Amino acid sequence: MQKRVVVKFINDEIENEFLNLPDNDRTKKKINWIMERIKENPNFGQLISKKLIPNKYKTKGIDNAFWIELSKESRLIYTLSSENRDEITATILEWFTRHKDYERRFGY
Repeated sequence: MQKRVVVKFINDEIENEFLNLPDNDRTKKKINWIMERIKENPNFGQLISKKLIPNKYKTKGIDNAFWIELSKESRLIYTLSSENRDEITATILEWFTRHKDYERRFGY
């Protein structure tokens, strides 16, 4: 039996930022598309090496993270967890519309 995958945002601030994007916004469309892909395959993104996971995430108990390209300059970051045997939770941590911000967060 395949586990059910639930996609959520890490907090109301991030969720509201997403919901406030216009429906025709390219980033919003891409995030919606990515959320559907994650539901089909939770490991859809590229795994980030544990040593590169920022302390901002680690202090929240996050020990795995994946990135997905939204565009040439943009990245979305999510993590996976499982509270029970039947469900996987994919939590969107944040997205970066400028590659410079992504590089800064990950210390590149």
